[in-house]
Amino acid sequence: MLLIVGRVGRAHGLRGEVLVQLRTDDPDTRFALGATLATQPPERGPLTVATARRHSGRYVVGFAGVTDRSGAEALRGTDLVVDSADLSPPEDPDEFHDAELLGLAVETPAGARVGELADVVHGPGADLLVIRMDDREVLVPFIREMVPTVDVAGGRVVIDPPEGLLEL
Repeated sequence: MLLIVGRVGRAHGLRGEVLVQLRTDDPDTRFALGATLATQPPERGPLTVATARRHSGRYVVGFAGVTDRSGAEALRGTDLVVDSADLSPPEDPDEFHDAELLGLAVETPAGARVGELADVVHGPGADLLVIRMDDREVLVPFIREMVPTVDVAGGRVVIDPPEGLLEL
């Protein structure tokens, strides 16, 4: 399974660098000089990191062979991906790769089915679980008070949201 570690945003400057929206907690490894990343769509890659740095709270990356602003703009919207088989499991038992969570059944503490975990949104304050219910999607903060149990092996996530959250 391919995991998104970044998404190429707009061009930065005139020399082919781009802003990358990070989707990894280890950008220094994923975007190390010489690292090669597969892409979605595949025809835009693979891309090899030629430069990478933090700038004003963002990550600026240059790829080998992309030397001007038009080449950088052509990459806009490209997902940078790695194979989940190449990743080591998280050391902390309370950390998960997004791909491990996608598709898990979501239940209440009483065992009532709520829906399916459709996505994980990494926000500036906290991560949010996107729960797909029958007729809509609901965002639940991924904090222990609201998500007391994540059972990847059992294929389920238990949520304990405050009253009314699922009815919004």
